[in-house]
Amino acid sequence: MGDDTPKKGKKHSSRQKWLTGGIPRYSKSQMYKRAAKYKRKHVVVKKEKVKPPKFIEKPIGGEKNGGTRQVRVNKGPKYYPTEDRPRNLHNRKKQCFNEHKHTLRPSLTPGTVLILLCGRFKGKRVIFLKQLKSGSLLITGPIKVNGVPMRRMNPIYVIATSTKIDVSGVKIPKHINDDYFKKPAEKKGKGGGDEIFDTEKKEKKELPEERKNDQKEVDSQLLPLIDQTEHLKGYLKMPFSLRTHQYPHMVF
Repeated sequence: MGDDTPKKGKKHSSRQKWLTGGIPRYSKSQMYKRAAKYKRKHVVVKKEKVKPPKFIEKPIGGEKNGGTRQVRVNKGPKYYPTEDRPRNLHNRKKQCFNEHKHTLRPSLTPGTVLILLCGRFKGKRVIFLKQLKSGSLLITGPIKVNGVPMRRMNPIYVIATSTKIDVSGVKIPKHINDDYFKKPAEKKGKGGGDEIFDTEKKEKKELPEERKNDQKEVDSQLLPLIDQTEHLKGYLKMPFSLRTHQYPHMVF
């Protein structure tokens, strides 16, 4: 019978020593020598991968047919498209724009009054309603207050102010999305160059009735909320401007 009494001695501990801040004292190559890993022999047994056969030999009747024939295991498609259709190639490093995750900075929350920095209505103060799927912002003036209709805006080109109203009760129609703001494609003539000499004025495209009704529906819900806050209506009407020795980061 062997001696079952526990052996006395130092407890096993790592040969690595740590400096302040969790920095190891010895490098990877130094630890290889200190731990004597070169004495340990690791035998790696490689498993042979057996690939399934692509063809199978099948017997064929008939005197003049050779007796056997190689037949493909996985048959290819019977239909081939006549034209090459474009398809999105998978790239683990680069994703398509529609697969990007669009996040907003903390200051951009629904109901915040924003200042537009570019575009037709630059300098106007508008109300942020919600974020669309593409990452752009859905904003409105409203149009009865400062003439800004519902439109999309890139969050890069806005400044968020500290003024905010509660728009949680405002019901925005579900069909207002990115496709809602796309312009219909114009039909162009086939070559010829006759359009260069065309002096007739093009007719202005009228706004569809659907857009007008949607604007009225959203504005009718926002106007009572604006009237509840003192001086907010005048604040939205007044365009943004800076005086001498006045800086944007000091204003908001």
